[in-house]
Amino acid sequence: MEFVLNTTETSLYPIIEPYATHSFPVENGHVLYVEECGNPDGIPIVFLHGGPGSYCKPYHRSFFNPQLYRIILFDQRGAGHSTPTGSLLHNTTPDLLNDMEKLRKHLEIEKWVIFGNSWGTTLGLLYAQRCPNQVLGLILRGVFLARERDLHWFYSDGGVNRLFPGQWQTFMRFLPKGHWDTPLAYYYNQLTNTNLANAQKMALIWANWTGCIVSYGQFPALTECTDDILNEVRIECHYAFNHFFIKENQILDNIDRIDNISSILIHGQNDLVCPLENAYLLQEAWLNAELQVLPNSGHLANNDHDMLNAVVTATDKMVHRLLQKTYLNVCI
Repeated sequence: MEFVLNTTETSLYPIIEPYATHSFPVENGHVLYVEECGNPDGIPIVFLHGGPGSYCKPYHRSFFNPQLYRIILFDQRGAGHSTPTGSLLHNTTPDLLNDMEKLRKHLEIEKWVIFGNSWGTTLGLLYAQRCPNQVLGLILRGVFLARERDLHWFYSDGGVNRLFPGQWQTFMRFLPKGHWDTPLAYYYNQLTNTNLANAQKMALIWANWTGCIVSYGQFPALTECTDDILNEVRIECHYAFNHFFIKENQILDNIDRIDNISSILIHGQNDLVCPLENAYLLQEAWLNAELQVLPNSGHLANNDHDMLNAVVTATDKMVHRLLQKTYLNVCI
């Protein structure tokens, strides 16, 4: 469910291969797929992918200077190469946060930088608020606060559906009367029951709706539901239906816990998945957050030269900031 990446005229670092991969067992039978890239002695940075239910792509490794960063990427529970594929059991936000901390300790990392992408920004912020002493800094692209208004914007009448009424009608077409006000509940029921053919049909409709919004209407309609699409949609709906397993406004209410952590926020003005309000409110509440708004960018990073360049500039800025701080501390 993604466009082909065109890296022409971007500042992405060259594609690199992992120097190590791990199958990392966590609780309740889940095994995470983990990659380590770049410099084993560099500043550790962990990449948190979006979704929920998406996975890490090879080009994500190129966001970071491989000479200066120890780059850790992992697929979250049930996603990508992690197993059991598509599992919803014991797959909650607290589980993912526990996995991050277990992984940090397993890799013998004292502190690391958090890079969050879309849903990964939510996860990164929640982790930082839980473990502030383990975070060197945060780089957050496409901030998502996971509030009720963010869910309503995407999956309820009166939100982004006003921009794409035809696609919204298709999304709602198979909902019986009495379920029009609760499409998430209906989709969740259909995606998690034992009727595989029906689940595939609903997953395809879901994927086309989200693809339309993510791409500002440019996403080519899918005609077949693969296993990967079904698994990704099921996890995404599972989290949305359960309000992402966090309290309402949890991130903004606890922002004081990370006041001293430096952060760089990057957001597209035309982001229809995570409206700019998310990043703006976060920056207003967070004294150490700097926000860069890209006037011509949306939600996707791939195929967007401005966004890719902003991401690499941010990771370069963060690593040099940390290296300078380390040097000054040594001198003192």
